[in-house]
This record gives sequence, structure tokens and C-alpha cells, in this order.
Amino acid sequence: MSGAFGASGTAGLHPALRNGFTAKFGVEYPVVQTGMGYVSYPSLVAATAEAGGLGILASATMTYEELVAAIAAVKKRTAKPFAVNLRADAPDAAERIDLMGREGITVASFAQAPKKDLIARAHDLGMLVVPSIGAKRHAQKVAEWGVDGVIVQGGEGGGHTGSIPTTLLLPQVTDVLRGSDVTVIAAGGFFDGRGLVAALAYGADAIAMGTRFLLTSDSPVGNAVKDVYLATDVTGTVVSKEVDGVPHRVLATDFVKRLEQRSVLARYPRSIANALRFRKLSGARLTDMAREGLAMKKSQGLSWPQVLMAANTPMLLKAAMVDGRPDLGVMASGQVVGVIEDLPSCAELIDRITAQASGILYDLEAARV
Repeated sequence: MSGAFGASGTAGLHPALRNGFTAKFGVEYPVVQTGMGYVSYPSLVAATAEAGGLGILASATMTYEELVAAIAAVKKRTAKPFAVNLRADAPDAAERIDLMGREGITVASFAQAPKKDLIARAHDLGMLVVPSIGAKRHAQKVAEWGVDGVIVQGGEGGGHTGSIPTTLLLPQVTDVLRGSDVTVIAAGGFFDGRGLVAALAYGADAIAMGTRFLLTSDSPVGNAVKDVYLATDVTGTVVSKEVDGVPHRVLATDFVKRLEQRSVLARYPRSIANALRFRKLSGARLTDMAREGLAMKKSQGLSWPQVLMAANTPMLLKAAMVDGRPDLGVMASGQVVGVIEDLPSCAELIDRITAQASGILYDLEAARV
């Protein structure tokens, strides 16, 4: 019986999908496209915004000048709201916030929790502040600091993630934030309307998806790389510390398996070499990179070896996502990759999710009568 729920989606959008999130963030649907380095670039962000969701532009892998150009490129494609994701510990984080304010960006998204002064700066410029969190205590802390929303990512998610699954983490966070003005966005394992309904049932206001949006026709990732993702099953990811020194969920490719097998001493020369390549590519100064490393060490509690490995990450991601060489790079991915089978446009994806969610909600209401 449950398999038939939401099958038709002919009753129109359910009122529950026009909620506090859509009103607060100025979008049509409670669906967020996450900020993925080398993936969440103008074409994907604009397509998500035009489809009625909240697109997040990933600036952590951009120079300041590239961010200026990327914001302009998104605004050329759409007049709808979108967010920009940045690193709270970046040396120029304040300057990027100021740029976003001048450009009328309404949402500042952070991979880690920003400090109170950065939150205040964004608020003064009229922005909503939304960090990603992976533990209940983090939700409590950032709520006290005055953030406007949180992206709650469970262990199923791609990129940096904790070990607690979404089904356990999400209700903990919604319980602790109940009665507050903090909007809860659920991430980790979502890909369809059933997941959206489940997230709403847990008390969340919206869902955020990374891998599902990466695997759309609007994603800038090359088809050869997308084919690798589509051929991966639910057991085909691994949480590795060998990419950048902290837990990072990626596809379990032969390249990643070789990374896992390297000796400790063999890791660091490659990391340093890639960091210098990224410096040359981005134009970053060594002094800025050193300052950023110190900030990472302090804010994330990393050891110096972990900082060196983190410097390796941009080039490893670029090799796969931009250069189309999965044999020489890493591909961040959620476990959800194993249930994704197609490459819809962002509009088709969001329409599909909201139609299915509406059908389920209407069917559940009818079943109670």
C-alpha cells in the first residue's frame, strides 16, 4: 500500500510545501542545492533558483575575483534568490561577506560555524546565516550565536560528515531547536519526495541535496565523470581520512584505495606539491595560504599533518570534477549515489520531488479519514 502513496501527484502542491522555509528564504519550494566545490557553479545554481529551489554557489574553491565573476554569471541567468557558501576561516571571509552584501545576496552559507562577529557582519548587510552542522551540541551553540538556519548533515552525506545517521541526528536537532526561530534544513541521504516528507515529519523545514544535484543535466561535471557516479551502488563510497586528514565521504575508486594504502611519510610530499599547484592556479600568495592553514588548525582542531593534507584537496577534486580524470582525483559523494539512475534537469528534479511529496501528503490525509 505504501508504494502507491503519492503515485499520481495530481492534486497540486500540498500546502505543507509552502512553509516557514519558503517564506523566510524567498523561494518556491523547500529544496536546497548544496555548495559543492567545482560543482555548484553558476549554471547549476541558476538552474536550481529558476526551478524554485535555493541554489548555493560554492566559493571555497574560488579566488575573490572568481567569486565576483561567478556571482555576476548567476545574476545574468536568474533574478531569483541564491546563496553563497564560504569558509568561515578563510583569510578574506569578511571581504567576501561585504561583496555579497553589495551584490544583494540574501543567504550566507558556511561549511563550519562562523564566529559571532562574522554572523553580525552578515546580518548587518541583510543576509541570513546558515552553517552546516553534524552534532546536536553544534546546533545549540550556533543557535545561541544567532544564526538563522542550519543544514543538518547526517553520516550518509557526501564531503565532510560525522558518523551519526540522518535518522538519528535530525530528530535530536529539531528537538533542541524546537520553539526557536532557527530553520532546520535536513541533508544526507535525500533524493526524492519520500525523503522530503520524512524530513518534514522529523520537524525539518526543507531538504538539502548534493549528489542528487550533481547528477543533473545542469551540473557542470562532465558526462564521463557522471557515468562513474551512476555506475556506483550503495556500497561504493568510503569515509576516508586520507584525502584531507578529516573524515570525507568519497567514491571508493581505485585511486582512493591507493591513497588509503600510502604510508604516512608518502602522503605529505604529494600534499605539498598539490598545494603549490593550487597556489599557482589560483594566484594565492604563500603568506595567505599559511594564514589560512593557521586558521584551519585553530578553528577545526587540525594537526599540522592534517593541515598539509587539507591543502591537497582542491587539486584532487579539480582533477575529477573539472579535468574529467576520476583516475587521478577524488569524487565526493553521499551514499545516496547508489539509488540515482538518471540525469534530469534541475526543473524536472524539483518538480518530481514536490509532486511526489504532495501526493504522499494528500494520500496520508485521505488515509486518516
